[in-house]
Amino acid sequence: MPASEAHLCPVRAITDWIGASKITTSYLFRKIASGDRMAEANQPMTSEHFLELFHNNLLDIGVDPSSYGTHSFHCGGCQYLHIDCHWPLRRICEWGGWSTEFTNMTIVKYLISHNNDPTKPHEQFFNPDQRPTVKCPHCGRSCTCT
Repeated sequence: MPASEAHLCPVRAITDWIGASKITTSYLFRKIASGDRMAEANQPMTSEHFLELFHNNLLDIGVDPSSYGTHSFHCGGCQYLHIDCHWPLRRICEWGGWSTEFTNMTIVKYLISHNNDPTKPHEQFFNPDQRPTVKCPHCGRSCTCT
């Protein structure tokens, strides 16, 4: 993985998480309690709890979470692999475990999403240093100063 994409590396992310969380045994992803700290009891994070935290993060940056779910990560990953890494559709389907027969076109749901932002350059999608933007409700333009 190129150095410019180091923040996307799952191995680095898990290594950083283990270092920060000091977890040495049991569940790697534990339930998060109030104050963004791990729960005292050794309980796993459920998909429902993850979704709640994900929605809270979206609210923190001013994004309406109603159209986002855990499958949003599938969409982002597929779009990144297809547009930026130039993977062919068949390879993406094989990687994601989807049918390569293209009979139900599941891959299309992940490549073309109703909440895509065609006004944002693709090279900015995974930029960890970008400032959040807010769209003007009147003209639809984005700016970083609102």
